[in-house]
Amino acid sequence: MPDDTFRWMLTCETPRLRRFATALTGDAERADDLVQDTLERALRKRRLWAGTGSMRSWLFKLLYRVHLNQRSRARTEASALTAVEYRDTGSMPANQDSHVEVLNVSVALRALPAEQRDAVLLVGLEGMAYDEAADVLGVRVGTLKSRLYRGREALWAIRRGDVAATQTKVRS
Repeated sequence: MPDDTFRWMLTCETPRLRRFATALTGDAERADDLVQDTLERALRKRRLWAGTGSMRSWLFKLLYRVHLNQRSRARTEASALTAVEYRDTGSMPANQDSHVEVLNVSVALRALPAEQRDAVLLVGLEGMAYDEAADVLGVRVGTLKSRLYRGREALWAIRRGDVAATQTKVRS
């Protein structure tokens, strides 16, 4: 495949990568860095894709692995952030209630364990099929379904304000 075609395909997937990276990191700047690192890695490891299979799955898998490496590195350096920061980006929806709901969902997602959150984001936000999401996360489909179920249950408990159920579900 010619370089121009490969780069064009990368460009087409970049908005989806950025959306997923933003959901993973909770911060637009870190998401941009994550996407940039992923695209650089994709260009370096282009021969590993070889034009077979879904480029989207391959890129999401690369992004997720880069994210895990960065998260691990941040833990060992004791510099991981414990709170999600929200900044006014000037893109507030016209409907204030919609904006509040999006923030509530973001906060609820942050309350989930990473494994559950990642499953919910890939299937719910990105619309990936179970087998594709399981491949990105490097787990079996049954494991993905279990994480997805527990994550969804915990999100509903958070939404209902059921603190006891939330703590039970989130720790599972």
